[in-house]
Amino acid sequence: MGNERLNGKIAVVADMIMCARNIVVFTGAGISTESGIPDFRSPGGIWSRFDPEDFTIGKFLSSPETRRKQWRILLEGGLFSDAEPNKAHLAVAELEKIGKLTCVITQNIDNLHQKAGNSPERVYELHGNMNWLKCVNCDKRYPLAEMVEKYRAQYDVPECERCHGILKPDVIFFGELLPQMTLKNATFNATRCDLIIVIGSSLVVYPAASIPMYAKSSGAKLVIINNTPTPCDSEADVVIHHSAGEVMEKIMEEVNKKL
Repeated sequence: MGNERLNGKIAVVADMIMCARNIVVFTGAGISTESGIPDFRSPGGIWSRFDPEDFTIGKFLSSPETRRKQWRILLEGGLFSDAEPNKAHLAVAELEKIGKLTCVITQNIDNLHQKAGNSPERVYELHGNMNWLKCVNCDKRYPLAEMVEKYRAQYDVPECERCHGILKPDVIFFGELLPQMTLKNATFNATRCDLIIVIGSSLVVYPAASIPMYAKSSGAKLVIINNTPTPCDSEADVVIHHSAGEVMEKIMEEVNKKL
């Protein structure tokens, strides 16, 4: 995309943000690749390094060895513990600071929106958060960093301290439903926004990928910022195939000039 055309689209999106009163941002793996987190499906991604079968809920619950493997991954530093927010995350956090953002709906489990400064209560994590462990029996949650420090010398995954149930990373495994209240609240906010900005999602993983189209069909403007085309590009008001960090930083520069 030529610079002149890209800058024109950036200016249009900045104007849309200025006119909007209720913005929802929907993010996928592409917003975090610039923080050094590979897309799960890309070369070098999670599924090229680990057996996807170990991330099915059935195997995790039935196989002590699978649970040990995952605990060793966590002991070695987890999957994204050193990742830091990039320019795109910081731009989304800035939307909240200027009072334009209603919520972030994310398919990511890396906690980077919160690290960037978004309020945790405004971040709807459709696939969970890797920074927590959760008991499959009583639902008690534990901060991962604290549990790793406390049980670092332990070979097996620690048990729930309250009920001795199995602890698993608080993310959605294959075979599990999305958290229904989170999905309900995310959909509610999407259908009531006047602008939804999709950043770094291929919009092919359902039911999460339906949410931007719910917003569009309810009257919202739709902006898609992704390196590659998506199935929803034809429905969008603005499509930008470019780096999320660079685009979002420039969009917020334009917005700040207008404030």
